[in-house]
Amino acid sequence: MADTIPENPAGRLTLAQGTAMYVGAVLGTGVIALPALAARVAGPASLLAWLALVVLSAPLAAVFAALGARHPDAGGVSTYARLAFGERAAAVVGWCFFFAVPPGMSAAALFGGAYVSAALGGGTTTTVITAVTMTVVVTVANAVGVQLTGRLQFAFAGLLVGLLLVSIALSLPHARLHNLTPFAPHGWTAIGPAAALLVWSFAGWEAITHLAAEFRRPHRDLPRATAVAVVTVGALYVSLAFAIISVLGASAGRSEAPLGELMARGLGGNARVLAAIVATLVTLATMNVYCAAAAKLGSALSRDGAFPRGLSRGSMAGEVPRRSLVVVAALYFLALFIVIGTGVGTRPLVLLATGQFTTVYAVGVAAAIRLLPRGGKAHVAALVSLVGVVALLVMAGIYLVWPLLVTGAALLYLRVGRRRHEVAPPPVPALEAPESSSP
Repeated sequence: MADTIPENPAGRLTLAQGTAMYVGAVLGTGVIALPALAARVAGPASLLAWLALVVLSAPLAAVFAALGARHPDAGGVSTYARLAFGERAAAVVGWCFFFAVPPGMSAAALFGGAYVSAALGGGTTTTVITAVTMTVVVTVANAVGVQLTGRLQFAFAGLLVGLLLVSIALSLPHARLHNLTPFAPHGWTAIGPAAALLVWSFAGWEAITHLAAEFRRPHRDLPRATAVAVVTVGALYVSLAFAIISVLGASAGRSEAPLGELMARGLGGNARVLAAIVATLVTLATMNVYCAAAAKLGSALSRDGAFPRGLSRGSMAGEVPRRSLVVVAALYFLALFIVIGTGVGTRPLVLLATGQFTTVYAVGVAAAIRLLPRGGKAHVAALVSLVGVVALLVMAGIYLVWPLLVTGAALLYLRVGRRRHEVAPPPVPALEAPESSSP
């Protein structure tokens, strides 16, 4: 029945490319840095935080896939918030996502750049040059169009998954169970802060919603791509975290490049160059998706009157939002150089970004509860996800101040900025499934 649904004439992304976009968005720079950061906070008990977030991500991913399939629009979660709660909620969630991307991309690029500098030398200079180069690459790719972005993502994701599987398989013979003791050296309560850090690793299910209209068959392919990505990402994350802790032991929490050390144990000798290649691939894959999603969102917010009108070009499927893309790149460079100049490190960036992404999740899940058919599987998944998202909001703690400030700025813009150009938001396309295939 689902195959009788007509293709989206403006769509360019295939199922394989869409799956790669999902994997690249979620299987991000968390694999090269966060196993160590989480182990530093909670020790081997951080594995429980990884497992908890894998379990939570399944219904959360299903919710966003169902919303994207029914309402494919560049506004993504912002569009769902508008349909469910009105324009103020749409502006708030749109701003939260858009302004989470620059600090998030900065942290991602610095994570990847640190691996390159570890392999090639040069310290901070190499890290910064690498970060800037990666930003230029993804900006140019997105300026050409989403079809090139999808092809690049497919290549990035394939190479990344293959290299990670090889690294895990070759390192596991060096695992030692005594490295898992004491299991909770900082107490069981440390699992919560570790999970707050790890939200970064699972952010991405909402990012693809901004590209839903770019799929050839969003109603059929979005749920399928989501299912494959959930299994792939969950298995790789838990396996990698277990390998790093069981192989590296106490040094896992102190390592700046845990994946590189894991590869060195498995392959023998100095594996820093190979680790730098993996880090570069995963960083490019993550930045590629978020750059595309934020650029599309910026144009959609402008179209709907929640951003300056000059950025509205490119919001429709098949169009390239180049003006919005320039703004995204400029904000990224600004965030990057602020971080370099102040020396605050990547941890605050990660927590600032995840505080905003968690806010986006909360609004998106609440919108799903109102928009999805009651009693369906996706609606039940939304109810389950709401419990987990509320827990994540509590764990975010002080870092919820940033999304509150962004919320105030969004509402102020709606009050003052929109007077300069009144627009009526266009209708959002809804692709309803046949009765037999409704969630």
